[in-house]
Amino acid sequence: MAASLLVLAVAFLVGAVSGGIDGGAAAPVEVEGSEVTYGSVIKLMHEKTKHRLHSHDVPYGSGSGQQSVTGFPEGDDSNSYWIIRPTPDSSSKQGDAIETGGIIKLQHMRTRRWLHSHLHASPLSGNLEVSCFGGDELSDTGDYWRLEIEGSGKVWKRDQKVRLRHVDTGGYLHSHNKKYNRLGGGQQEVCGVREKRAENIWLAAEGVYLPVNGSK
Repeated sequence: MAASLLVLAVAFLVGAVSGGIDGGAAAPVEVEGSEVTYGSVIKLMHEKTKHRLHSHDVPYGSGSGQQSVTGFPEGDDSNSYWIIRPTPDSSSKQGDAIETGGIIKLQHMRTRRWLHSHLHASPLSGNLEVSCFGGDELSDTGDYWRLEIEGSGKVWKRDQKVRLRHVDTGGYLHSHNKKYNRLGGGQQEVCGVREKRAENIWLAAEGVYLPVNGSK
């Protein structure tokens, strides 16, 4: 059974990496494994509110006008999957484990845009706006996030508390229970704040986790 799931997961990921995922793609199957690796397709759960990091092809009505990012309350939403990528100047490759201090990019699976931040004000709280930007052929350093693992762990694992700090602005990926009135389903604001707070904590949740390179 485990081998069959792995085959299905790898087949799915080949499509995701090559850009073959369309709006009607089925949700990824979940594969057992403790490490979070480059190339994995995951959901990030906000530890405080249990909402998943989410995006959709709806622009902000203020600030940058880029694709909006929210926290979504349901775990089965297909717009909450993100592909973990290394930066272009990194020697890391698909299947490599991700260590604390490593810089990653998060690509929204459905729209192919990158989790991004900048100095625009977020709509509800006036903190740093977090958006989705670019695409397969367009990215910049505003898409770079540094992994900070809570506690003594050195390698990112599932269900482990982490923070993601935006490289350009120094803001931590953050959410809280302020809800958007114009968006259905109880979606809440995601933004960046420069201070460490309990609301900066995220955990890797559902998804497809590639096995670590070199593991048996």
